[in-house]
Amino acid sequence: MSSLKYIQYQGLLMSTAAHSWESLEYAQNFPVQHTDVFAVTYPKSGTVWMQEILPLVLNGGDLTPVLTIRNHDRVPWLECKQLAEIVDRLTSPRALVTHLPYSLMPPSFHASKAKVIYVTRDPKDVLVSSYYFHQMAAFLEDPGTFDEFLGKFLEGRVPFGKWTEHVKSWKSAELGDRILFITYEEMVRDLPASIRRISDFLGSNLSDEVIQKIAEQCSFRSMKDNDMSNFSHVSNQYMDTNKSSFLRKGIVGDWKNHFSSEQLVRFVSVMNQELKEESSCLPWSLD
Repeated sequence: MSSLKYIQYQGLLMSTAAHSWESLEYAQNFPVQHTDVFAVTYPKSGTVWMQEILPLVLNGGDLTPVLTIRNHDRVPWLECKQLAEIVDRLTSPRALVTHLPYSLMPPSFHASKAKVIYVTRDPKDVLVSSYYFHQMAAFLEDPGTFDEFLGKFLEGRVPFGKWTEHVKSWKSAELGDRILFITYEEMVRDLPASIRRISDFLGSNLSDEVIQKIAEQCSFRSMKDNDMSNFSHVSNQYMDTNKSSFLRKGIVGDWKNHFSSEQLVRFVSVMNQELKEESSCLPWSLD
């Protein structure tokens, strides 16, 4: 595995394009505020979607930021290099995203009243989405064949490690009413209802009219057309859209078009073994 593309931090692979030892130290020393809101995801589980939704929920539905500010600047990643450069531009309540497991959140987070929205997605769809992202992102290792990448995914030899460990770390976090669990599938099925849940959790008290306005702006089609959200500003040298678009399908169940019956048995077996008791609490069937 190329040392030029990844660093290993606390046992987790992270791309050097977005992360550095300095950015990770900055994240550990980041002064979390009581009013901060974190959208937490395992990669390819709806992060960019939350970067679109959160500013609108927090500002009462004003579309200005999502139409004029690039998503990674309006809702930056806690662990990435750019946070130190733009943090002074963020206004309270600040919205941030992170792929970090619970154990790697900064000490100030644990001492704060900051809220978390943890988004999970069917890991089979996560795998498929990640496979295509690795094909088009030059800053990530080539995924190889789908079967080879499936093996890497199950073994945690991908950025941010095993999906199962990430989910378990946040499911077992004792944050009480500071954390909301929501699924990608819920959001696809009924986006206005999901935005209502998020709004109520954050105490935004948005009207049905504003909720609908936000849902329309945060639809897959709208985001795919929004140059502030679709990563079209990124050079093909880094993200080759000839191989795959960044916002590819945004659907549920695409895994059925990729898994063989043997691969599904292998995947489900590993997931069930690693999740054990937790598997009964998952909102979707692994098989």
